[in-house]
Amino acid sequence: MTDKQDIIIGIDLGTTNSLVAFADAKGPRLIPQVGTEDAILPSVVCFDGAEVVVGKKARDHAIEKPKTTVHSVKRLMGQGLANLRDDLAMLAYDVTQSPDDTGDRDTAVVAIGNRTYSPPEISAMILRELKGWASSHFECDVTKAVITVPAQFNDAQRQATRDAGTIAGLDVVRIINEPTAAALAYGLDRAEHATIAVYDFGGGTFDVSILRLEDGMFEVLSTNGDTHLGGDDLDAALIDLFTREIRDTLGVDITSPTIRQQLRTLAEAIKIRLGDHDEAKIEIAVGADKVFRRTVTREEFETMIAPLVARTINACSRAMAAAKLTPEAIDQVVLVGGSTRVPLVRQRVGEAFQCEPYTALNPEQVVALGAGVQASILAGLQRDLLLLDVTPLALGIETMGGAVSKLIPANTRIPCEVTESFSTYQDGQVNVKINVLQGERELAKDCRSLGVFELSGIPPMPAGIPKLDVTFLIDQNGVLSVSAKEQRSGTVASVQIVPSHGLTRDEVDRLRREAFAHAREDMTAHHLVDVRTTLSFDLNKAERMLNKHGHLVEAAYRESLAATIEELRRLTESCDDPVLLNQRRDAFNQSTMALAERAVTATLQQDEAGTTTEKTNDTVKSAQEKH
Repeated sequence: MTDKQDIIIGIDLGTTNSLVAFADAKGPRLIPQVGTEDAILPSVVCFDGAEVVVGKKARDHAIEKPKTTVHSVKRLMGQGLANLRDDLAMLAYDVTQSPDDTGDRDTAVVAIGNRTYSPPEISAMILRELKGWASSHFECDVTKAVITVPAQFNDAQRQATRDAGTIAGLDVVRIINEPTAAALAYGLDRAEHATIAVYDFGGGTFDVSILRLEDGMFEVLSTNGDTHLGGDDLDAALIDLFTREIRDTLGVDITSPTIRQQLRTLAEAIKIRLGDHDEAKIEIAVGADKVFRRTVTREEFETMIAPLVARTINACSRAMAAAKLTPEAIDQVVLVGGSTRVPLVRQRVGEAFQCEPYTALNPEQVVALGAGVQASILAGLQRDLLLLDVTPLALGIETMGGAVSKLIPANTRIPCEVTESFSTYQDGQVNVKINVLQGERELAKDCRSLGVFELSGIPPMPAGIPKLDVTFLIDQNGVLSVSAKEQRSGTVASVQIVPSHGLTRDEVDRLRREAFAHAREDMTAHHLVDVRTTLSFDLNKAERMLNKHGHLVEAAYRESLAATIEELRRLTESCDDPVLLNQRRDAFNQSTMALAERAVTATLQQDEAGTTTEKTNDTVKSAQEKH
């Protein structure tokens, strides 16, 4: 048994769903919600007044509360508002710029009523729920986690993910790329040498990684992808079709958040149905007397999404080229993410790699299981595996004239450290501003600025004389630190990059303190939601039993139960005391025992009578056959 202090969990923080896993000597396995076998948590958060609901209940009420239900928040992580123009049209809730932004800061936040929430705050609510599942499973407070991110996530997005974990009360011991995690789950029990392509097409992002597996060592050879390409975009193709046809045929422009959310839900359902059927029907009321009806065929859907799938295949070609491999050199293709269930996707992947994709692993679970494996490695439970990952994008600094000097090329193995020397370009220059960039382009304006810092106190010298050593250090999580030193004077400046559109360290610390300070009331609120849900379930069950078998009990008892059901329904809505509600629930369930016993007796008698009738009919039939 693992010491509880050594427990490290693996979390797949997904666009559509999130999961938590753990691995020990028996292998990796998912951790379900306490008291259930369900291990999938929809990545949806609903703000219902003072109550915050996470998961299935939030998703189920998305159509009713479109403006206060947040989904696909992963696509907002580490992004400035300027980067989200294409995403905003897909969202029924409001995304705006943080009111706290000053200067160059560009922080996208979700507006709910009079409050705003940063994407890491909302992601922390999802992580906190999974943390609770794990803590209940292990019967202790689990505080350490490995969290997965898309391989193409840049430094800002990785920092945002780490911030979300910190706010949720987790020590994020490692950030691991999703395709690499999937390879760990795939290759855990495999000793043979193999070159594997991991094709990861999730809800909001796409990644492909080429890995070499050899004697327990996983080496990432290359990675490619798109952080704005996923299942949400396949849904958007259907939503655009429906929106356009509703406007053309019924003269209605879709502006209502409720209908937009309804279209999103229907589009996702149609996409899933077309995975197994040749066609799917849609019917939606768009006005008092207007109904939109449509049948979508699989062929029509595949035609719409073909350009999106082609983008993923092009990324596969770039990844193979970066690894200096041809399709013939790929031994296996592992499919990851719910979007890989689309038949066209599987067909195109098979054609691109010239082999049948490996489908034995559940594509929605494999990343979480791999994260659990990585967690077990860090906890010392797995000692025969070694993981070597790479950085997804080039890193460098802006030089004279707005050019980019790349210090670390894409697909460089991490952790890594690189130092290059630069100098001043003006006589007597005493300060140097260093703009840290990420991207593959050659001009600074075409790359993403991760942050700017200044090296001050340089002794005034002629241009070109000072020697400035700039060092880039990427740790095992893919997180970047940059330092600069002027050799002659010894002046030093350094920074762990905090993107201009992310949370500051002070903001992260404040949110973590708030989460800790409100932990008890948050737990009580969560408990209240659970008790209310359970009591409502019991009341509905008792009411159905009363309607069906109430004639078997005395009238006074029957009327008393009916009155109690109505009273408890009112109490469920008005009472904020989970202890009292639990006490009343227990007492009520005791009071229904007599009715339950009569109902069971009646059901058994009915079954026995049915069996007797069946035997009699068989006897008569047999006698008739003899004659």
